[in-house]
Amino acid sequence: MTSSELWTHATADRYDTEEAEASSAAVLGPTLAFLAELAGDGRALEFAIGTGRVGVPLRERGVPVVGIELSEHMAAVLRRKIDKDALPVVIGDMATTVVPGGFTLVYLVYNTITNLLTQDEQVECFRNAARHLEPGGRFVIELDVPPLRLLPPGQVAVPFDVSQQHLGFDTFDLVEQILVSHHFTRDGENSHYRRRNSRHRYAWPAELDLMARIAGLEPERRVADWDGSPFTQDSAKHISVWRKPT
Repeated sequence: MTSSELWTHATADRYDTEEAEASSAAVLGPTLAFLAELAGDGRALEFAIGTGRVGVPLRERGVPVVGIELSEHMAAVLRRKIDKDALPVVIGDMATTVVPGGFTLVYLVYNTITNLLTQDEQVECFRNAARHLEPGGRFVIELDVPPLRLLPPGQVAVPFDVSQQHLGFDTFDLVEQILVSHHFTRDGENSHYRRRNSRHRYAWPAELDLMARIAGLEPERRVADWDGSPFTQDSAKHISVWRKPT
């Protein structure tokens, strides 16, 4: 068991509604195209598959997908969408859980590697990806670039969403590389807000490259988004691809 915080039954049931925009065709289209091209004719393994936001439509595109998910509640929501024979899911953590067979693609999206709260666990996640990959296979991570440039001296919080239904901001522990995401979500049209916090260990692209090297993977590509736009010093996130040598 890793340090990842478990998603509760209530959070799992709300997840798809709260992430409706991220599940739209406009957002998912480039994501699915990117992953399907890398998977080729092989199988894909999704770490932290959650409710199947990416895994289910990727399977519907013809890519055989297997998932690993720590939260039984999240996996239960996924199971309402697709049969276990069509998309198997193993309950376990993404740093140590092993599933049978080899894969041409292992992927981890939506900042989820930060759910592992220590550097050692994040390194083990890379090792686990390499363990599952066939020679020539790829490991893909989608991750925000830590927005520390937005922190003026003395400030420890950065807002990331200020809207009618949701207020979100991150607070940072710069020594431990831990951020806490604070969410205040408005329920319906009333004035009540529901509060939720989650802890994450942020990591820089160069740190991930070193983790990949420790796991025996080689850097292949880094872009700013799923559409393949160039990664620059101003990019807010990155899609990084590492390859297992043949």
